[in-house]
Amino acid sequence: MKFAIFGDIHANLEALNAVLEDASNHDCTHYVCIGDIVGYNANPRDCLDIIRRLDCPVVKGNHDEVASLDTELVGLNPLAQHSMQWTRDNLSSDDKLYLRELKLLRQVRDFTIVHATLDSPSSWGYVTSKFDALESLGYQYTPVCFFGHTHVPAFYVKSLRIEEHSGKSLEIEPGKKYQINVGSVGQPRDGDPRASYCIYDLGAQRVINRRIEYDIKRTQEKILEAGLPKQLAERLSDGK
Repeated sequence: MKFAIFGDIHANLEALNAVLEDASNHDCTHYVCIGDIVGYNANPRDCLDIIRRLDCPVVKGNHDEVASLDTELVGLNPLAQHSMQWTRDNLSSDDKLYLRELKLLRQVRDFTIVHATLDSPSSWGYVTSKFDALESLGYQYTPVCFFGHTHVPAFYVKSLRIEEHSGKSLEIEPGKKYQINVGSVGQPRDGDPRASYCIYDLGAQRVINRRIEYDIKRTQEKILEAGLPKQLAERLSDGK
């Protein structure tokens, strides 16, 4: 059994379709989304429709939460404010209800999913180092946890001590715990513009991070056509 685990889609339809095609080509039969389906890019409803049709486990991201509410947009930079207001204006009431009712964390078979951190999932903190991962691990009751939020893929492994694994794949070993950042489908920020996601092969007990080319130019055109800030289009080419 293979799971395709992905998130931080951020309304990037071209990237999401490319990831799902790659997952299918690699015999994935199950799908899991770690949140932030919407925000930044120009196809929030299309991406939501796909996720809802997959009928897969999903957790709420911070952009999903803000998009689902009618509260004042405070604490966001101007780019985020502009794109979030546009997103709100382009979601239906049913879309917002779906996002609002998503859980912050879930257990799927023998692993946990959360958008940000397990220690305080509603605070939207970031795991950017092994020390951050160690705090989250204190609240992890399964061998593996998949998360996102930073838009940068990463593997953290804890046995006697915690270490960051530098490879693109790892074997899940008994007695150890793993925090795995799946990266971002729709707005990578590690200098690699390709969409990022992970495949978890339960039979082989192996996790692989995959990077997938997609039609960035078309996504950029849609952003500009929608009247969203050009900086949101430009950053996709650089993966930042």
